[in-house]
Amino acid sequence: MERVEQLFDNLWQDYIQRLCPSADQVHTLLTEDEPLLNDHIALRTFNLPKVGLDVLAAPFIAIGYQPCGTYHFEAKKLYAEHFEHPNPAAPKVFISELLVGQCSSLLQQAVRDLVKQVPEMAMKDPAFLYGGRLWDIDLATYEMLAAESEYAGWLAAHGFGANHFTVSINQLEQFTEVAEVNHLLAHNGFAINMSGGAVKGSPEEMLEQSSTMADKVPVAFLEGVKQVSGGFYEFAKRYPKNDGELYTGFVAASADKIFESTNSD
Repeated sequence: MERVEQLFDNLWQDYIQRLCPSADQVHTLLTEDEPLLNDHIALRTFNLPKVGLDVLAAPFIAIGYQPCGTYHFEAKKLYAEHFEHPNPAAPKVFISELLVGQCSSLLQQAVRDLVKQVPEMAMKDPAFLYGGRLWDIDLATYEMLAAESEYAGWLAAHGFGANHFTVSINQLEQFTEVAEVNHLLAHNGFAINMSGGAVKGSPEEMLEQSSTMADKVPVAFLEGVKQVSGGFYEFAKRYPKNDGELYTGFVAASADKIFESTNSD
């Protein structure tokens, strides 16, 4: 577990410093006697050979993770898989990729031009997972991508890193419901993602989720720095299956709405 903990610590530091500084405050707000349990993280990429889902999954598979589920988001043109470690204490990993070939020729060309800038060797060091952007981009390209696909714009602006971490509500003592956590966060000035309702999922689906709206963070474009939507913090409550074990998968309809936590105003 040492290698798992080290990788997630690096991902967390990048996440709170670059993508979602407010997560540190939320973390402090919810921490009780025991350290918070991270249910899962999510990573985004393009489905091009140099940077595809398999490339992002490889460092996790090298430390014991295994593929456990596949998901399709047709409207957003995304495909995703989730990975689990044999040790249930290790966070799950949700990796999605934009199906570039289903997008406009303008978007396809722009994305290919960005990925062309990625040094081959960069993707062989697991540090790329929390290394940010491996390309330069101008504002016009970012705005064009974001107009067609919010996901493409986000990824083009930020590069690689944890889009979100997720607090497991199952381990909290002070709160047992996702709605209670939402209430505390709203009371403390955090905006909740209301797409599909404040609480997504249900006990029947064995998973309930909510999330904050993404922080606005500074991103360097060729023309200068602009504030754009960064990362967000998610909260998940899992329910037991018939065998008494907690459900470990994801609900595509809920995940579809969670993606919208990075939508701009």
